[in-house]
Amino acid sequence: MPTSLYRFVWRVSGLHQAAIAILSILLFLLGTIPLEIQRRIVNDATDMKPFSAIITLVSLYLLCVLAEGSVKLALNIYRNWIGERSVRWLRRVVFVSDTVHPDTVDLTKEGAELSIVIAEAEPIGGFVGGAISEPLLQAGILLSVTGYLIYLQPLMALVVVLVFCPQIGFVPLMQGAINRRVGAKINVTRQMSAGIVERGAALDADGVQNKRIEQIFALNMGVYKIKFTMNFFMNLLTQLGYAGILALGGYFVVTGQTEVGTIAAFIAGLGKINDPWGDLIDWYRAVKVTQVKYEMVRNVPSIVDLSEQDANAIAF
Repeated sequence: MPTSLYRFVWRVSGLHQAAIAILSILLFLLGTIPLEIQRRIVNDATDMKPFSAIITLVSLYLLCVLAEGSVKLALNIYRNWIGERSVRWLRRVVFVSDTVHPDTVDLTKEGAELSIVIAEAEPIGGFVGGAISEPLLQAGILLSVTGYLIYLQPLMALVVVLVFCPQIGFVPLMQGAINRRVGAKINVTRQMSAGIVERGAALDADGVQNKRIEQIFALNMGVYKIKFTMNFFMNLLTQLGYAGILALGGYFVVTGQTEVGTIAAFIAGLGKINDPWGDLIDWYRAVKVTQVKYEMVRNVPSIVDLSEQDANAIAF
């Protein structure tokens, strides 16, 4: 098995990552165009321009949205195909590793293998599809939309930037706390699987399995509390951003320093930035959690001992 998560990503997806990267670039380039069209529609309406001009802009807007949606559809299907292909390969690794080492009997190992086949392979393989394309797409949207907003009105763009600065501080700290709980949960789940394998059934005469169930419950609740607290602060900052845009934008309109269409573009732009920012945060969470899970899968004894030749022989 590759020594790091991203080496694993390259091992199981290779040049497919380049193809979905191209689709991601195309998608974020298409994403900024509707903002300018919306701004022009609002300005044409307030300036009493001919209705035919507005209809033309609306038609262009719909074409852009259709093109953007089509590329996104293709990207999502392609990503998930890569992800499922990777999950299938991981599950095959478990069976091949036992074929290579058939005489090794270890209940803890068997419990870990059972856990990998049933549950742990899914999130690791699922991460592969978006490992490179997701940050590329979301960062591209952030940079292109932010650049467009700076071009329109630098001071109002500063409000948008200030919305996201505090998140750079608290998100990594809270994510670290989540990661520790995820690692602990995987260990407890494997112990539970090993206990079932050892007894040959889901028996709990000594109450140990019930304690493990309670541990998993407590760890999951800890993750939920941290995750939703993080979301609360992120949403609060976004709403403060909308308030700042409306206040500053309203002042600029009253003093004749900007147009109504610019405010509309900023409100739409903040919404367009907020989604990819949230997706980038989710991707960062996924990277950290998946790294923990991948290391735990890679360090299962039978998988560690799997030779490069045997690994290369496994079909995708």
